[in-house]
Amino acid sequence: MNRAKRSLTALVVASLFAIPSTASAADPPEAVGFDVYFSSGDAITKLHAKVLRPRHLAMNVRTPVVMTVSPYFNQNDLVSPTETGEQRFVDDFIGESKLLQRGYTYVMVDLPGFGGSGGCNDWGGDREQSAVTRAVEWAAGQPWSNGRVALLGKSYDAWTGLMGIARQPKGLVAVVAMEPVYSGYKYLYMNGVRFGNSITTPLIFQGLDLQPGDPMRPPDYQLNGAPQFWCYGVNFALQQQDSEEVSFWRGRDLLPATKGKQTPVFLTQGFLENNTRQDAAFDFFNGVTGPKRAWFGQFAHVRGWQREDGRYLAGRPGFMAEVIRFLDRHVRGRSTRSEPPVLVQDNLGRYRAERRWPPPDSRVIRNELNSGSYTDDGQNQGTGAAGGKGLWTFSQPLAYDAWFSGEPVLKASVDSALPRANLVANVYDVEEDGVAVLISRGATLLRGSGGQDASIKLYGQDWLIRKGHRIGVLLSSANAEWWLHVPTGADVAVSSAEIAMSFLTHKRTKFAGGRPTPKLEEHVGTGFPVPEPTIEEGTRRFKLPRPLD
Repeated sequence: MNRAKRSLTALVVASLFAIPSTASAADPPEAVGFDVYFSSGDAITKLHAKVLRPRHLAMNVRTPVVMTVSPYFNQNDLVSPTETGEQRFVDDFIGESKLLQRGYTYVMVDLPGFGGSGGCNDWGGDREQSAVTRAVEWAAGQPWSNGRVALLGKSYDAWTGLMGIARQPKGLVAVVAMEPVYSGYKYLYMNGVRFGNSITTPLIFQGLDLQPGDPMRPPDYQLNGAPQFWCYGVNFALQQQDSEEVSFWRGRDLLPATKGKQTPVFLTQGFLENNTRQDAAFDFFNGVTGPKRAWFGQFAHVRGWQREDGRYLAGRPGFMAEVIRFLDRHVRGRSTRSEPPVLVQDNLGRYRAERRWPPPDSRVIRNELNSGSYTDDGQNQGTGAAGGKGLWTFSQPLAYDAWFSGEPVLKASVDSALPRANLVANVYDVEEDGVAVLISRGATLLRGSGGQDASIKLYGQDWLIRKGHRIGVLLSSANAEWWLHVPTGADVAVSSAEIAMSFLTHKRTKFAGGRPTPKLEEHVGTGFPVPEPTIEEGTRRFKLPRPLD
């Protein structure tokens, strides 16, 4: 989803004028590259693949395969307008991993409607899921393949990896998914409340489908990938349904289909992710039952090996080496050193090993919140100078450190004069000087009017709250930097509410390195001061965890 931040204006211009890519990807010197077209399985649509074979191996040598199925291979990079999506994988992943020199074949497959593949995109629906199945089974059956295929990607490319786990194509033996989508609905909505990109991102992907192929490509690439306009309006209209229960969204929810699957998976999920957000990340990871690895950390929409100005954006080196060991073990079948199931990074930048996340020793503590009311006016922000508007509850100052590790759950009984009012819960680490730093948030649409009960699973975090700090919970109508709220103007009365938060029982003393990420530093800087009278008025006695032992 790394195109999701492109402005709508740029999309419209690109779509109207059909701006083509300006460079075609050059094969790396260690590769023999060739294009292939194969049936998607519907007897009409042909999918396009670019295959990169190790140059040092003869074509009849069967190798394991790493595959990326993506909508981006035909598209220009946002930062460098002369670099295609294909080049990003060739120059970045292939260059970093030395994959071809290690004896793997790398295959890049265009999703239906994108690049050189025929058909039309459908936002993670059956056409795309079926294309992933067909691509894996096709690659597994080629004479240059040993029949063992791994899917690898980030963002949308990682969503297709999860589609593979859901569909279980023959030959799929592992998945590396960095910052994936877990549900098409959850990418655009949270409990009926729109994210800010819920309109622009669907339009962007229709524009990417519409974009013509690189003019340096042969005619068969252009003809096979020619746009099919019929689906654009259908896609966009169906994506505007804000209920998760409609059939369109149920077919794009991968959680039920991946639960219990044993395909080995290596997942990354940023706690501070602002693109493919963490909704359902931990449900997915804890639901699969095969060998699994994860990095959960204080980063956003990055590849685990990505660097800027010499700094690893995930906060520590070593990710690529772990990916290679993961592939060697599960795809090549080699014995590699044992790895912890989870590496998780706290707000001090330190990574540590855990058997699972939330950790086994985390304990849920429930606390009642203040009653009162707020106006559904859409004016509150979660961070910065416009934050802090709503109904506050503060704990007493902590007498010792407490380590929050998990996903909070808010339950509230509310009364709204009008239907479709907004309920947002923000959780803060409130420092001794009253500065509130956001550590979790969640939202729901109150679809009815009158009295009703609401429950929200908020975003997870791994955050050490220092002695002398307070826990702050704000109930309000908005977190307007995150969601695209439609305010009703109605007053919402909160008659009762509680917050459930998980805290570690045991102190952690062994760490696997790491330092604060640029995203964490940026996030901590978004804290805002809460007036002392507001804290005094909103304070109530919380039940707090025991000291870490």
